[in-house]
Amino acid sequence: MPSGPIHSGEMSQDSERGRVHPSGVHGDDEILLRPAVPHARRVAIDPAARQSKRMYDGLSASSAGLELGIAVGLGTAFGAWLDGKAGTAPWLMIVFLILGLIAGFRGVLRAVARTERAAARD
Repeated sequence: MPSGPIHSGEMSQDSERGRVHPSGVHGDDEILLRPAVPHARRVAIDPAARQSKRMYDGLSASSAGLELGIAVGLGTAFGAWLDGKAGTAPWLMIVFLILGLIAGFRGVLRAVARTERAAARD
């Protein structure tokens, strides 16, 4: 029985031929923003990629209000349901309303921080 590979290697990419892919799959064609900075960020050359990234950031920032409303609504509904089961109306609803507000504002603050980081990168 042969102990080596059975295939001839004709279809595999080997390192003897040099660069296999013409557009630099391994990051050859990316540029560094600030080479002096140790952790410089790589950016895509294509302007359409930058524009779609900005659109994605704007869309995710606009969902912060929706996240706040859903967190408050779910907290209130869950608290009201627990009040119905435990007979402690309206205390559990108030507690879960406050927890929903905290979770919603936490999401808004995270979205603001994400937007500020994206603005600082650009």
